[in-house]
Amino acid sequence: MASAQHDTAELSARLSEHMNGYLYTASLYTVTRANVADKLAEGPLTPMQLGEATGLNGPHLRRLMRYLATREVFREDAEGRFHLTPMAELLREGVPGSLRDSFLMMGEDLYWKPIAKLHETVRSGHTAFDDIFGAQFFPYLQSQPELASLFNRGAAGFSRLWAQSVADTYPFPVGSKVVDVGGGTGGLLRAVLAANPTVTGVLYDQESVIPEHQLDTPELEGRWSAQPGDFFQTVPQGADYYLLKSVLHDWSDEDCLRILKAVRSGMRKGSKLLVVDPVIPPGNEPDASKTIDVMMMVVHDGKERTQGEFTDILAKGGFKVVRILPTDSLMSIVEAEVA
Repeated sequence: MASAQHDTAELSARLSEHMNGYLYTASLYTVTRANVADKLAEGPLTPMQLGEATGLNGPHLRRLMRYLATREVFREDAEGRFHLTPMAELLREGVPGSLRDSFLMMGEDLYWKPIAKLHETVRSGHTAFDDIFGAQFFPYLQSQPELASLFNRGAAGFSRLWAQSVADTYPFPVGSKVVDVGGGTGGLLRAVLAANPTVTGVLYDQESVIPEHQLDTPELEGRWSAQPGDFFQTVPQGADYYLLKSVLHDWSDEDCLRILKAVRSGMRKGSKLLVVDPVIPPGNEPDASKTIDVMMMVVHDGKERTQGEFTDILAKGGFKVVRILPTDSLMSIVEAEVA
């Protein structure tokens, strides 16, 4: 009996920690918004010094930092000063692998409010985002330029985690032309062109997104162009490869079929489609794709997909899967051709 009570108490403690998980996210957003990690870049500071540097209340900030230190984000020394850790370093602006903009994006009401309505989403079978903001996610962003720019930067931060891995995994033939459909600010296309000096590319996205592209670098000069448009309607014609990275997961099956129809209409004989998304593995083991899948459900009415679901949706869109290439990141490359 004593052992059973101990097991229950341990499980209860673990479950209680999960219960408070949203505090961790809010804490990370708070210190990121205040640039705490950047303030610590030159050395450790006390909470009062950090408070003066950031405009936050020193005693309250200490309690927050103490909590984050239990998760290896910051470290408190015996003198009560806080230090950067390797994980906290990634909250800084402009450092390799920085997730600063991604944390700022995820801390906006754009995400918080729909997440708070998760129960309603699961009850109704569709996101509560439209009811909260009066429009779907991407149309709403078009009406909020500053928020849209933050989203572009945040999405680019996530893209940097895996773009090089994807570019290194797929063997693009010499001289091929790639269209990055819905490519955002062009992080993946930049990695592909840098890894393949004979390949040329087109960044294709909404007119409001194109000006924030990352492609204007000397090594890519003369090998890329940017074209605005609507991937529900049309795509640039006649390329060798069409990339859909982090696109299909934003949309319902019905909307994905509209996108796939537009892409198929732009392809020539021999063109390939490369879908770059996570592929949800079977079983009960933790996997980031399962977490992101719930986020897609809550905010976009989209979904991450299993191998079978990719095969099914691509077949309905007029494609057949040739192969699925895993990378050493979260992403896989689903290679398909017109059926």
